[in-house]
Amino acid sequence: MKTLLLTAVAAASFVPAAMAQDQAGSPSRIEPYVGVMGGVHNFDSETGKEGIPPVGYKGRMVEGVAGVNYNVAGPLVVGVEGSASKGVSGDIDWEYGAAGRVGVKAGKDSLIFGKVGYKWVNFDALGPDSPDFHGTTYGAGVELSAADMGGSAASSNIRFRVQADTLGNFRSIRPMAGVVAKF
Repeated sequence: MKTLLLTAVAAASFVPAAMAQDQAGSPSRIEPYVGVMGGVHNFDSETGKEGIPPVGYKGRMVEGVAGVNYNVAGPLVVGVEGSASKGVSGDIDWEYGAAGRVGVKAGKDSLIFGKVGYKWVNFDALGPDSPDFHGTTYGAGVELSAADMGGSAASSNIRFRVQADTLGNFRSIRPMAGVVAKF
């Protein structure tokens, strides 16, 4: 299941890139992007409907994201994003998921966004053949462009991203920070 999901996300990220090349010369309404982030994921010690084990698991994560934004009109942006995370310390082995995003452009090229999706989590602490736990994920964040942080360029393809997500019925907190590059 993990391989199928990651393959689908990777394949989907190449289609918009090809479409964006057809629009060379006009302002692109389609913006594919990739990014790398790091952070922590802390789970509550209470059992919820999501079936997360009631132990209070936590771990440090490294995450790769790939997605596509579509500039609807004016500052409004909608998009989809896939993610895969690897636990580097703590109780979490892997996380992977997909989400829809809605955002508003701010400044020259920055973005304030909210997202809703679905995430699967595998806990290293439960052993090598443990099941994946899953649930709806919610989050919000901001991507700050170098052009808006004092740069002299009119726009920038590199953004510094900070976000916070939760899984299920607010049973966890997952702050992340990293770099996203649009192309």
